[in-house]
Amino acid sequence: MHGLLSHPEFVQQLMEGFAPPEIVQLMNFSTLKNHSGNYITPLFEEKFEDVVWSVEITWEGLTQEVLELQSTVDRTMPIRLMHYVACFYDHLLKNGTTTPSKGLPPILPIVLYNGSERWTARQDIYDMVYPEPPAFLQVYQPHLRYYLVDEGRYTDEELGLRPTPLSGVFSIEKASADRKGLQQAVDRIVAIIQASPDKERIDNIITRWLKRYLQRLGAKANLDQLTSLMEDKDMLAENLENWAQQEHQAGIEKGTKLGIEKGTKLGIEKTARNLLKLGVLSNEQIAEVTGLAIEDISKLQAETQH
Repeated sequence: MHGLLSHPEFVQQLMEGFAPPEIVQLMNFSTLKNHSGNYITPLFEEKFEDVVWSVEITWEGLTQEVLELQSTVDRTMPIRLMHYVACFYDHLLKNGTTTPSKGLPPILPIVLYNGSERWTARQDIYDMVYPEPPAFLQVYQPHLRYYLVDEGRYTDEELGLRPTPLSGVFSIEKASADRKGLQQAVDRIVAIIQASPDKERIDNIITRWLKRYLQRLGAKANLDQLTSLMEDKDMLAENLENWAQQEHQAGIEKGTKLGIEKGTKLGIEKTARNLLKLGVLSNEQIAEVTGLAIEDISKLQAETQH
């Protein structure tokens, strides 16, 4: 997903499809400008490789830039984002983009989350302050809230109302564990691409993303020859079907093996119980005959006596 949001059309789709409409209607997407880069923060001593864009907005007759941010997920996200924003402002001041007298541009922090579990982290750093400070201290506490786009919260019907390649990507990521659903999601995004006015470019971007995504899923499919979802969709469908059949067969074989192992173990335990009832052999002798551990024989003996 990170790679897709390095393209302006997908940033626009994210904003138009999933951001608050009252913010989006102020934006002039023809002014989108990529500010992405690696910023080393003293607090975490690591590189952030988030996607940072600016876009001009007109508000109360004034035109200014709003900076928006897409980040990865972390339980300490409010702290990380506050520090990230501070470092980014420092970066703008140091490279002369703005000055203290001109003021700092407003920022819209966006967290795009595609995990299987629902997002439960705090969305404002103030909410992490515990216990809540008394009234006279509250005004001095930090506040920074981010806008959350949690893919898993959108139903298939809601995504269907957003006929954009990005919503198609959401559908694919949501259906990754369901091979049949995955094929349906791929079919949907192919139809969206075919209806796009810039379908060749979008097809190229999405195809490269999908190949990397399926490889991360461990797809047992031949993806080397996949160069275009529009042209190679039948080949991809066949590969996905073969992958599903291979996983199904592997599941059957695993279940059969476990069943045999369980049946064998039950048979051995039954033999041990019968020998215990005869009372002819010692526990050590029964363990030697059956291959069970002496501790297991003792447990079976206790169960038999009850």
